[in-house]
Amino acid sequence: MEKFLSTYAGSRVLVTGHTGFKGSWLCEWLLALGAQVRGYSLPPPTEPALFEQLGLAGRLQHEVGDIRDAAKLAAAVHSFRPEFVFHLAAQPLVRCSYKEPVETYSTNVMGTVHLLEALRALNKPCAAVFVTTDKCYENNESGRAYGEDDSLGGHDPYSSSKAASEIAISGYRRSFFSPRKLAGGIVPPVAIASARAGNVIGGGDWALDRIVPDCMRALAAGRSIAVRNPAATRPWQHVLEPLGGYLALAARLREALVGAPSGDADSLEALCSAFNFGPAPESNRSVREVVDEVLRHWPGSWEDCSDPKAPHEATLLCLSIEKARRLLAWQPRWDFRETVARTVLWYRDEGHRGARALASLQISDYSSTAPADSALSTLKP
Repeated sequence: MEKFLSTYAGSRVLVTGHTGFKGSWLCEWLLALGAQVRGYSLPPPTEPALFEQLGLAGRLQHEVGDIRDAAKLAAAVHSFRPEFVFHLAAQPLVRCSYKEPVETYSTNVMGTVHLLEALRALNKPCAAVFVTTDKCYENNESGRAYGEDDSLGGHDPYSSSKAASEIAISGYRRSFFSPRKLAGGIVPPVAIASARAGNVIGGGDWALDRIVPDCMRALAAGRSIAVRNPAATRPWQHVLEPLGGYLALAARLREALVGAPSGDADSLEALCSAFNFGPAPESNRSVREVVDEVLRHWPGSWEDCSDPKAPHEATLLCLSIEKARRLLAWQPRWDFRETVARTVLWYRDEGHRGARALASLQISDYSSTAPADSALSTLKP
């Protein structure tokens, strides 16, 4: 069997935030790869919810829990003894963070610290990928693509909470999980990296205040789409793009951690760090362009509902993905038009084919588009 397929087949994988949009897609992919998946999360955050549409509660070890509950989270980690951890649990919405700043910081910062602390006591090899966001950078909206070494920051509570999470991850990694321990012949039991991506779209996202779900709800109801920030430019990508990056990164982490008798210090030093996962530059498009592209596949109309008094949201953001290309052989596979087409198709066809069948088909199609020398080509279900 191919290297990375065999990596996940039969492996014990813990996913926090498994009831969310990205978490549900990730669990579906992991199950297709033959992994033993345990999820730890609050109940599904939306109605409907992709988690329930995919029937995931009966197909994995499903535990309802809050990452702010340090004792319960630690018990989940220690009882399951995972070989891989993907940390996606978060308060993920910018506008919500203005309404609930304390909840946002406590979830995104202290929830992350609680998981890091639980992993300190996991005395077995484990590759952990902590998912943050592209909004963790101190964005001056210059148009320059941000690289992993650029300054962290954030204008709003959500963005700054994710920047703080990155600082906590880095501090724990250097204090307790340093790959340089290998130089003394001691392999750290847990290898930790962080992953920065954002503005993902795809079938099954039902969150409020996100442009694509807003489009789908309006079009299904025969209403005009209300667009609050048409000029804002984002690096749009299909949800499978960063998830493929997370899977490739975790597989490489584990390979470097346990692939040799004493581990591989140089590889671990490079991999135990932050990675951007974004689209090709041509997918940096305005919200207006996204809506227009949606309407090519589902005819309707939209109206400009910009509010000059609305809370601040960045108008321009793009990422450099050269590090992921160089170290992981990862690269985006679906361009802007394919991404939007696949997304709209899912919402229009879900009632006929079913969410699980559509997710399986899109995962298979996405995997098969990866070139032979890409890590993603070995992550086929």
